[in-house]
Amino acid sequence: MKQQARAFAEKAHQGQTRKSSNVPYITHPIRVAERLEQAGFSEALVCAGYLHDVVEDTPYEIEDIEETFGAKVAQLVAAHTEDKSKPWQERKQHTIDTVRDACKEVKYLIVADKLDNLLGLEQDLARLGDAVWQHFNAGFDKQKWYNQSIAANMYVGLKANEIPNYFSEFEEAVARVFG
Repeated sequence: MKQQARAFAEKAHQGQTRKSSNVPYITHPIRVAERLEQAGFSEALVCAGYLHDVVEDTPYEIEDIEETFGAKVAQLVAAHTEDKSKPWQERKQHTIDTVRDACKEVKYLIVADKLDNLLGLEQDLARLGDAVWQHFNAGFDKQKWYNQSIAANMYVGLKANEIPNYFSEFEEAVARVFG
């Protein structure tokens, strides 16, 4: 099923590129899924890693995910999908609330995604400097608030043995990028 999810995501994101570069967008979901797989998570969660941006950024609907990959994968993707019709601040607050209150699998997916985004941002900052902020709906201060809020809320409800190593990687990246 993982190969099917990857192929579905590749087709869905075909022709899309990352924000500040010509890098194919699919590299991001692949890295998210690989991080989840390396952490030893379920096949459903790894599939959700490949598919996490499909509903948000392509013409596909959550029903397409459920029909092809089942209710569990669709539930994980839906929990992480932003409603792009809402303002930036409202969408991001919803994600912060979700990472605080959701089941651990949803937390794992969100943080894996945010870590990969932040590592990409860090590379873009090194390459482009502060001009990189022009590619975002919100500048440095709002991005700082958002990422620090994710870091502050991602541990809520998790036992020490349920925290993957990449959570600390996310905290370290937030500190490097936002001080």
